[in-house]
Amino acid sequence: MRNRSSVSLLVVVLVGLASYSVRADVRSDEKTHVEFAGMLGRMVNMFGGKAAREGTTSMVAVKGDRMARINDTTGQIVDLADEKVYDLDMKKKVYHVTTFAELRRRMEEAKKKAEEDARKAEGNETKTESAPPPENNIEVDFNVKNTGERKTINGYETHESVMTITVREKGKTLEQGGGLVTTADMWLAPRIPAMKEIVDFQMRYAQKLYGPMVVGASAEQMAAAMALYPMMKQAIARMNVEGQKLDGTAILTTVTMESVKSADQIAAEAKKSESESKPNVSGGVGGLIGGFGKKVAAKKMGGEDAAKARTTFMNGTTEVLKVLTDVAPTDVAVPVGFKEAK
Repeated sequence: MRNRSSVSLLVVVLVGLASYSVRADVRSDEKTHVEFAGMLGRMVNMFGGKAAREGTTSMVAVKGDRMARINDTTGQIVDLADEKVYDLDMKKKVYHVTTFAELRRRMEEAKKKAEEDARKAEGNETKTESAPPPENNIEVDFNVKNTGERKTINGYETHESVMTITVREKGKTLEQGGGLVTTADMWLAPRIPAMKEIVDFQMRYAQKLYGPMVVGASAEQMAAAMALYPMMKQAIARMNVEGQKLDGTAILTTVTMESVKSADQIAAEAKKSESESKPNVSGGVGGLIGGFGKKVAAKKMGGEDAAKARTTFMNGTTEVLKVLTDVAPTDVAVPVGFKEAK
């Protein structure tokens, strides 16, 4: 599977935090890194390559219906008008073309596979997220706090704001019914109007393709993430709405996503862990040793923390290094000399 990183949740969070009326071309240099934990992390590390493990610094440019995201080794050009994605190999000077229709098919396949793998996984660590309450039984809480802290980042004078979005079952507290918590720690500079072009493009792409994305993850990987953590959809939707009200453009943001177990789930897991740790008396010495071994293994895997309420499944940072408004047609085109690989 090729890496087809596309619409970035982090970019939506980081630079999509204000609403502007000015339309303009824009080019920015951005440093991004995202890490996933658990089953999703294993998938991203397997297919995401070095970029998923270490992060990348990329040139991002938007001009008309095209957006390019290019670094030293890979690149991607999205054409909304033709509904095509061009994935570039900057070393070999070749590119692959994929239609939106093909991407949608792959994402649906990845979603189904992720759901199947989650059901088969021992312990089913994502059981809560794979069977959430229906969308009409979900409530989303939002809070933003200005900390008063200030610092200069990449030449921009910024102030810190922390956005928290909680998705939970309607009529229940987070502790009672479980859910998902997204926290974005943002350092905001005065508004940079042109940066909204990147956000608008990302939103248009997401609507055409399938849904929200995370930078560093392919369309298929993001479909798997949504299968394992469906509440991400509601969290991102609320983030987009509330983010438009913030006064500034995010220069540096750290995003954390946590899944939260319900009180009933914690109790059930604790009971199961206790049952599995009891020695098998009927099995003689071997049973006793086996029971002791399970208890030792449980401690190594987290002991009492194995039934903890919150589990972080994603951490990510995005940093805007530089912003320009001079974008040439070649900035969003397949470089001269590249050949299509079929």
